[in-house]
Amino acid sequence: MNIHDEKILILDFGSQTTQLIARRIREQKVYCEIHPFSTPLETIKAMKPTGIVLSGGPRSVYDADAPLSDPALFDLGLPVLGICYGAQMMMQQLGGKVEQADKREFGKADLSVKFTEGIFAGLAIDTVHHQVWMSHGDRIEVLPEGFEATAVSDHSPYAALRHTTKPFVAVQFHPEVVHTLIGTDVLRNFIFDICNCSPSWTMSSFIESTVKGIQELVGGSKVICALSGGVDSSVTAALVHKAIGDQLTCIYVNNGLMRIGESEAILRFFREKTELKVIDVNATDFFLKKLDGVIDPEIKRKRIGLGFITIFEEEAGKLGEVNYLAQGTLYPDVIESVSFMGEAPIKSHHNVGGLPEVMKLELIEPLRELFKDEVRLLGLELGLPEEAIYRQPFPGPGLGIRIMGEVSKERLDILRQADVIVLEEMKKSGWYRKVWQSFAVLLPIQTVGVMGDERTYENVIALRSVDSRDAMTADWSKLPYDLLGTISNRIINEVRGVNRVVFDVSSKPPATIEWE
Repeated sequence: MNIHDEKILILDFGSQTTQLIARRIREQKVYCEIHPFSTPLETIKAMKPTGIVLSGGPRSVYDADAPLSDPALFDLGLPVLGICYGAQMMMQQLGGKVEQADKREFGKADLSVKFTEGIFAGLAIDTVHHQVWMSHGDRIEVLPEGFEATAVSDHSPYAALRHTTKPFVAVQFHPEVVHTLIGTDVLRNFIFDICNCSPSWTMSSFIESTVKGIQELVGGSKVICALSGGVDSSVTAALVHKAIGDQLTCIYVNNGLMRIGESEAILRFFREKTELKVIDVNATDFFLKKLDGVIDPEIKRKRIGLGFITIFEEEAGKLGEVNYLAQGTLYPDVIESVSFMGEAPIKSHHNVGGLPEVMKLELIEPLRELFKDEVRLLGLELGLPEEAIYRQPFPGPGLGIRIMGEVSKERLDILRQADVIVLEEMKKSGWYRKVWQSFAVLLPIQTVGVMGDERTYENVIALRSVDSRDAMTADWSKLPYDLLGTISNRIINEVRGVNRVVFDVSSKPPATIEWE
């Protein structure tokens, strides 16, 4: 059977967690794709989906400019699951009514299940309250003909619904987020019991289809790969190399924004432990000149992105005719860099929003729809060693976005020394592999202190450590006080120019993981 004969199609209405739906479905080894809510009906038919999921979104379905799909979607005879906004759109388009709620529901809620078939098959009924995650200010007030409630919450008499004769189900909560404890059960019941899918999509099958796609796209052309030494670019390089072998040349650019000894370690690893052909370019002066006097983080990211492309195109010119650039863009990079119906993005990533429109090379981004943990599984499947796979994420713009304000050689030296201490102590204590990411940030302020009975007025370092599965959401790590104390004492005593260390206790959202 072709691995794409069965697929779940997700229509995106602008939710920040749409890709999490895809991720949860893939965890069940079922292939899925995300497409805009405005995808024409004929295009949807041509995709031959096994089922359709309507995502959540930030709008209200009764707004004049609300994003709406073709209502004929419900005439295709396919199973449909509406989530939050998607549920409300389903109700309205099929004849129900949605209005602004007197009491909004945001965060944790208790769900009481009234009907344990369909999406709630196997779950306890009535006597047990199931924790779910709500995020809506509207409420379904009138049901379309043929629908009935299958679950309620304190403020939602129609927290979940089903059509009594058609394969339509809807939930007001978000089954894709980890805070909904029955979320996996709900999605599993939808894809297996209602859509009748089989668990046949794996990382092995992903490699098979992606390799074939790269070969068909590239043909006999040469490809360069932006190799940073991080997980994403390493897996991208391995995957593209598997597809086209020596047609690939990897380029490592030292942008002067790396950590102490990192460039040397990265080059040594790839030359000694892989079969990749790697060219290294020292562009420290080039990038520091680009960033001279720049404070705005968006300008930083875009100048770094443009700088990389300039160098890649120069190096490609030395190799003869090169048509393609492979890079390790992941979905969190994409979703934070794009706008929805004209709204401002969260931030531009150097390899997404920072790329110039005039770039001559065509992009190959085989990981663009994957999350970090999926990429790690893919890397292991490709045979990359664990030391390459389980590195903590490090941003493409490097320390440039961990220095708040102007980037200079002096400020880079301060941050590098602090960063080394953070990594050393995290590894020594065993916490490095327990957390998603841990690092130091140099703040653009100075504070008063006392050292050796003398008044000081020096820099502040912020410590950031977060727990996450996919970088879409994150919580601050509950590091031991002794560990925090050790890191703080070492930084203040060993890094000249720092007299204060603070710990960031912000979650994502509302904050992001990186500070810029």
